[in-house]
Amino acid sequence: MHERVTFPSTSGPRLAGVVDLPEGPVRGWAVLSHGFTLGKDSPAASRIAKQLARDGVGVLRFDNLGLGDSEGDWGDGSFSRKVEDTAQAVRFMEDAGRPVRLLVGHSFGGAAAIAAAHLTDGVRAVASIGAPYEPKHVEHNYDALLERIEAEGEAPFLAGGKALTLRRHFIHDVRTTDLRDRIRTLHRALLVMHSPTDNTVGVRNASLIFQTARHPRSFVALEGADHLLTGKGQAARAARIISAWADPYLT
Repeated sequence: MHERVTFPSTSGPRLAGVVDLPEGPVRGWAVLSHGFTLGKDSPAASRIAKQLARDGVGVLRFDNLGLGDSEGDWGDGSFSRKVEDTAQAVRFMEDAGRPVRLLVGHSFGGAAAIAAAHLTDGVRAVASIGAPYEPKHVEHNYDALLERIEAEGEAPFLAGGKALTLRRHFIHDVRTTDLRDRIRTLHRALLVMHSPTDNTVGVRNASLIFQTARHPRSFVALEGADHLLTGKGQAARAARIISAWADPYLT
């Protein structure tokens, strides 16, 4: 079961989300932040959320600005905006009487989840999956456009068959964001999950995140998984691990 919801972004346009409702007794609530341009309905986001719901953890997954069913222009967003809107999603859930104790982030969303935890009071645990140690890691997706964007201020960017606009402020934002201090001062339980054979975001990123973090921290290698968790059972397996690990922090 699920609910379709909308809530205002921190910049004004409304964001579209899905709350996957717990099956059976409610163990807790979570917010999931999707990868770079993947959206709430990407295989990783939807499968992780649905498996957590089967395990009694309700999850809000939402489309970032200008993606999927959300309003606005993706080009007006940035890593900082993604972080702020993730915290906004937590507040939306809390206003609905669903206190969020867990943040889950996949890829670029994993970095955002770590940063967003600092903007919340109730979140007690963060799980990152295939996250980069530095947000600027996403530059490999558009490195051929960098010179044009710096010169003209923006350039069209094709992602998942959809034409988006990549603007100069996004590039500058990811380049100046230092995630290291936010990892070091997280003061919440952190689960770092990564595939040793991830060819998109190398596993060294997970090592650096784990080494920078303070206890309580845990690391799980997702053997055999690809970065997008598209293989059969990969996303569900990751969700079951998160569900078991997060149990002490949900209530």
